[in-house]
Amino acid sequence: MVAMLSHSSMGSAKHELVDKVVNGVNLTKEMYPNLKVDGELQLDAAIVPEVAHSKAPNSSVAGHANVLIFPNLDAGNIGYKLVQRLAKAEAYGPITQGIAAPINDLSRGCSNDLSRGCSVEDIVGVVAITCVQAQG
Repeated sequence: MVAMLSHSSMGSAKHELVDKVVNGVNLTKEMYPNLKVDGELQLDAAIVPEVAHSKAPNSSVAGHANVLIFPNLDAGNIGYKLVQRLAKAEAYGPITQGIAAPINDLSRGCSNDLSRGCSVEDIVGVVAITCVQAQG
């Protein structure tokens, strides 16, 4: 279930950035009618059922999203780094798609010091992902 994220949930705020997300949701639903996608949703409404019940009661995606689409690169980078650092989650990427051969990027700078960039474990993880892509 795909949630397109915003600072607004289902019209709770009016802003051109909200309009951008709403337009993205509409285009996605038009192009992929079988995809379970909804938005605009604030993060908590996208993943917490109790919040979703209050902020987006008519959404079948809200509260159950397992794919989060961030509204821009800044928000996406902030979100993944928060999860990586606070939840001690593994974060790999960027993962490149849509080209003829699998290729991925570790341009963040690599060292064993996590405060500076990717670790040896990051490199191994991205290499493993690239190998799986090559098998497909």
